[in-house]
Amino acid sequence: MDNKAPDNGEFSFASNTPRSTARKGLPKIQTQDHNKKANDVCHDDSGTPVKAKTIDELHSLQRKKSAPTTPIKGAQGAFNAISEEERQKQQLQSISASLASLMRETGPKLVKGDPARKGEGLQIAHHHHYTPTISATDSSLKFTHYLHNLSPAELYEQAIKYEKGSFIASSGALATLSGAKTGRSPRDKRVVRDETTEDDLWWGKGSPNIEMDEHTFMVNRERAVDYLNSLDKVFVNDQFLNWDPEHRIKVRIVSARAYHSLFMHNMCIRPTPEELENFGTPDFTIYNAGQFPCNRYTHYMTSSTSIDINLARKEMVILGTQYAGEMKKGLFGVMHYLMPKRQILSLHSGCNMGKDGDVALFFGLSGTGKTTLSTDHNRYLIGDDEHCWSENGVSNIEGGCYAKCIDLSREKEPDIWNAIKFGTVLENVVFDEHTREVDYMDSSVTENTRAAYPIDYIPNARIPCVGPHPKNIILLACDAFGVLPPVSKLSLAQTMYHFISGYTALVAGTEDGIKEPQATFSACFGAAFIMMHPTKYAAMLSEKMQKHGATGWLVNTGWSGGSYGSGKRIKLAYTRRIIDAIHSGSLLNASYKKTEVFGLEIPTEIEGVPSEILDPVNTWTDKNAYKDTQLKLAGLFKNNFAVFTNYKIGKNSMLTEEILAAGPNY
Repeated sequence: MDNKAPDNGEFSFASNTPRSTARKGLPKIQTQDHNKKANDVCHDDSGTPVKAKTIDELHSLQRKKSAPTTPIKGAQGAFNAISEEERQKQQLQSISASLASLMRETGPKLVKGDPARKGEGLQIAHHHHYTPTISATDSSLKFTHYLHNLSPAELYEQAIKYEKGSFIASSGALATLSGAKTGRSPRDKRVVRDETTEDDLWWGKGSPNIEMDEHTFMVNRERAVDYLNSLDKVFVNDQFLNWDPEHRIKVRIVSARAYHSLFMHNMCIRPTPEELENFGTPDFTIYNAGQFPCNRYTHYMTSSTSIDINLARKEMVILGTQYAGEMKKGLFGVMHYLMPKRQILSLHSGCNMGKDGDVALFFGLSGTGKTTLSTDHNRYLIGDDEHCWSENGVSNIEGGCYAKCIDLSREKEPDIWNAIKFGTVLENVVFDEHTREVDYMDSSVTENTRAAYPIDYIPNARIPCVGPHPKNIILLACDAFGVLPPVSKLSLAQTMYHFISGYTALVAGTEDGIKEPQATFSACFGAAFIMMHPTKYAAMLSEKMQKHGATGWLVNTGWSGGSYGSGKRIKLAYTRRIIDAIHSGSLLNASYKKTEVFGLEIPTEIEGVPSEILDPVNTWTDKNAYKDTQLKLAGLFKNNFAVFTNYKIGKNSMLTEEILAAGPNY
């Protein structure tokens, strides 16, 4: 065996000379440079050395600065050159003003950046003058770091490192927990009743608006601000609502959890770097101190949870619940007040658009198929939940989707399944402790498992999320009584009646184990979020439908041939054919006949749908049972509508009477 080292080799094991023998007889490694002296130091010259002398310097080189450089517009529209330090200072002052206590002269002192990274950021102390003053407090002696509009990657790091219960799922989504509350707390949501809201808002029987006074709001606001200022760091999101640039709202969310910050990053509209520079003072601010309870001895408080809205101050305070959906729906409620004041209709609906620009709005409560039917691969998705209808057309209020995950599968909901990836927030799901694969069938934490993701994670989403005036208004009902037709064409008055009613029927278990349908009514298909009287929104809907030539439809996705237990659920394939016929316009040209009691116009024929199911009486073998069930449902409609009968729309009661006449008649 030839042990001679090759001339061009990097190294070789040589053992033919005594010098090459190391301890225990092992061969020494010979480097390629045979001219080096034995005592010379061997350098690794394979790459250029880094420009850092310490590990901290090396880490600082790893993170490239991404500060925007666009100049800020001056008062006359001209661009003013402004230093980065001055821009940072203006931002600090704005956020410090948001976090200022209204009862103390000093504080808070803010520092931009992560407290774990020492030496970063600019500092500022905000002085808010008010009497009586307290000369010094613990909070005035400390700095609160704020993390402003962090990216999803940065928020992942914060959540995983500091928030127990946060993990990266195998799909790349951030799986986290919302604490003890896994859903909204509607009985703990309150609105300040003052001269601003006394006449505008819907108060009293049937209203979702629980009143509180200004003083109690300020007590809770102070409690939330004190809690946030006591923390080492808070997260601040400056974002927008409403894709229509003429009517968008600037919102600021101050929160204590990276989970909340990432959730709102996904659900609100994300500003460009240029828009963020010019953001200025927000139109509305949320103080999310959900980890801290309210004081139950405070007036109006009935639990340790309180979600408080002050429309005059343009602020919302959250105490005692970490469920992120409170922020989303709280802002939706605010839009239900702000938009109608601008003669813009706010709607709890899905919305899609055909390739020819025909827009359809989908209204429906849980279980009616709103998400399934508004998600159509042959049409563009404008939004899945919250919209505005202005003089410019329709626009999505949000920048993301908040989808239910229970029993989710790739086969049933491929778009939602594929949207659950890096950047998505998974709430309260259960996953394998080793593989981190989510079990969407497991409801150990809650049935209300959710995924929040940016809308552009949906392949056929229309960006920006705007469209022309709607052509079709589709009201969905899952009628478990089995007496509503699969589809009905509605008059304007009927559209208003069924829009105000917001009907569906749920199947609930009774004590003895027998299951029967239970009627559910939710005004405007979103009673928990509306601020004004339902007839206000209905009148605006009627006016816009009339002006732009939209047609109303009532689509039953529930039972046929009998109530739940005896009849069968209408096949999804038939419902899709009905929706397709609405989109194409062919259903407008069909022949119609009128049903008894409800007075609904039903088509006699639809391509791809058995004609016998179009009139529900044909599918019931027991005709008397059908009539009895129909009258029962009609009575439920009338009882529900009684709360609205004394409310006049406009200067006279003609429109109100017209709506009432459009209901069941027997």
